[in-house]
Amino acid sequence: MRKQWIFLFLVLISGFTGVAFAQHDEDRVYFWPTDSLVKQKLAWWQDQKFGLLMHWGPYSQWGVVESWSLCPEDEDWCTRRGPYAGDYAEYRKAYQNLPSTFNPVKFNPERWARAAADAGMKYMVFTTKHHDGFCMFDTKQTDYRITGPECPFAANPRANIADEIFKAFRKEGMGIGAYFSKPDWHCPDYWDPYWPPFDRNPNYDLKRYPEKWDRYKDFTYAQIRELLTGYGTVDILWLDGGWVRQRRDTVMADGKRRINQDIDMNKMADMARQLQPGILVVDRAVEGPNQNYLTPEQRIPEKPLDFPWETCMTMANSWSYVPGDHYKSGRELIHLLCRIVSRGGNLLLNIGPGPDGEWAPEAYQRLEEIGKWMKINSDAIYGTKPVSPYESGNVVYTSGKDGTYAIYLIPSDLTDIPAVIEFQLPDSRKPIIELLGQKAKPAYEFVKSGAEGGQAKIMLKESTRKGLLNESAIVFRITYR
Repeated sequence: MRKQWIFLFLVLISGFTGVAFAQHDEDRVYFWPTDSLVKQKLAWWQDQKFGLLMHWGPYSQWGVVESWSLCPEDEDWCTRRGPYAGDYAEYRKAYQNLPSTFNPVKFNPERWARAAADAGMKYMVFTTKHHDGFCMFDTKQTDYRITGPECPFAANPRANIADEIFKAFRKEGMGIGAYFSKPDWHCPDYWDPYWPPFDRNPNYDLKRYPEKWDRYKDFTYAQIRELLTGYGTVDILWLDGGWVRQRRDTVMADGKRRINQDIDMNKMADMARQLQPGILVVDRAVEGPNQNYLTPEQRIPEKPLDFPWETCMTMANSWSYVPGDHYKSGRELIHLLCRIVSRGGNLLLNIGPGPDGEWAPEAYQRLEEIGKWMKINSDAIYGTKPVSPYESGNVVYTSGKDGTYAIYLIPSDLTDIPAVIEFQLPDSRKPIIELLGQKAKPAYEFVKSGAEGGQAKIMLKESTRKGLLNESAIVFRITYR
């Protein structure tokens, strides 16, 4: 126990602030679904625009990146820290023993769900299992779980954390997504304990030991079946670990192994849709019919994409909980949301709960700021589509059922709202322009410029400008007679 506390102390003072993950590029080939129920669900999802992602597990006790410090690859995000760092076997043993001290007694998913809903989030995705294999749900396939005999939280009446989270968010009217890792580094049929692992892939030859891989496929299939039968309606099956995929053979690329890990995704997707008709399956970074939408990570595409997509991004620096992590400002988060929506995407914003089962105060504060803005300006977000010119200077554009919206993103260093705000109009017709949140229409001048649209000059009164200075963005609704 003394050694664990020393390790935790060293982690806290190490200044670890996050990790740069491998990017998920926007595939240029998208397979549109043919199932009518999936098409309906996909259309619903595209209108939601704003969701919550949560990375949480016993690793939060150390304040380290989720799972990746177990992976013996020479990558920045795999760095080990603390007194066990120099001995991989000892580090792995200590990491895998973390469930024995994981007891998040402040766990209150209702508070999270209320804060997310008040911020305007419409769906959530929770890490039921990350690559380290620890299950935050009551699986019957392994004891390495939140309800397992070694975990003190198992005695808590709310021990089935995934179930409690899904119920709480469902009561707030939010869509439910289950994050599930296809690789499982704790399962002996993925990383066989007889051999040491040497990268993120299985540590044995799948051709030489096909029975082991068959057992692993059955294990994965059974866990996904559990999540989709005993946890109510699930809208999204969000699968991570894109290296677990069918390939022709083992190859080397960029100095790394690429192994044929055919996990029979078609079979799993069919099973998922039998149990949950219309469910969206997101087989991340694997081009094909089982990737119902794409998930660029920690970045915004430069322009609108021709397929459904979602930027997954951290509110702080790290995906998982890190003490003293730096959180993006409310203004920055609102700007990110507006830019993503202007390009036709959704924002899936990640918060990492701490080891006690609470979010950092900054997370609640940021969601409150976003919520105040959304209460006035959400018409420019929900159910909208991109409209040219998408973004021009400090202005981004969306198009909804009640008009076109020009969203003026207020720079953080601006000390005064300009008396005149100019922006391009998507249409060359004479417009009617309103400022959301204001009863009186602003004075404006329309300059007709031809087929590419017009130009608007908005004149704001001093009293209006003072009232808007603390806003992150102001929204002009544009309609036509």
